[in-house]
Amino acid sequence: MLPTVVGVRVMAPPALRLFCVHGYRQDEKSFRERTGSLRKALRKRAELLYVSSPLRVPPPGGPAQPSAAAGDGIQAGETEENARGWWFSNPGEESFNALDHVETCKGLEESLETVSKAMVELGPFDGIMGFSQGAALVSMICALKQQGDSRFQFDFAILIAGFRSRCKLHERFYEEPIALPSLHVFGDTDRVIPGAMSQELSTLFMDPVILTHPGGHFVPASAPQKKVYLEFLERFQKK
Repeated sequence: MLPTVVGVRVMAPPALRLFCVHGYRQDEKSFRERTGSLRKALRKRAELLYVSSPLRVPPPGGPAQPSAAAGDGIQAGETEENARGWWFSNPGEESFNALDHVETCKGLEESLETVSKAMVELGPFDGIMGFSQGAALVSMICALKQQGDSRFQFDFAILIAGFRSRCKLHERFYEEPIALPSLHVFGDTDRVIPGAMSQELSTLFMDPVILTHPGGHFVPASAPQKKVYLEFLERFQKK
């Protein structure tokens, strides 16, 4: 009598859930569209969920702004009405420049409250990902989590084109190394947030994973970057 062969179906581990934080002068819809290639690259490995900042960015006026003040750009199909930011380095004009060394700023606490509520409503989350000003915000959220803030629950962070805030009020976020696992991604030719600023941010984390790419200010998702993303995410995949 031949032995009975029982087929065993190996179930794929559930996709990781990533909370996604857009850049300056973007919103959840535009950031979702701009990360289409990344979502495709991480398909079945990660589910990306997005939220918009509560702060509307006024339409720019006057002379052209320098790159670090211009934000992350308005592309075809996007409007100034959708432009949002996580805090303003110039409270009077409600504008932002990543290079501003200022004593005070506006809007951060409101943004942190929006993020914490969204993480509860949409959660739970395995990780958090931010781009540009959103990545700077993510670094602050990581610091708050390490300091015991129970509003923020996740296991790792991905920071793309991030930077350390130059606002004096934000120095409290950078007083001690952040132990949370982190992946830092930045472009060699980024003219909005130079790579040196993203490199500086990475030094605030313990054992950061660094991924550089030859491009500019965008979320990269070609084959070389996909490999690193997947290797990093695999560390947190539930077997």
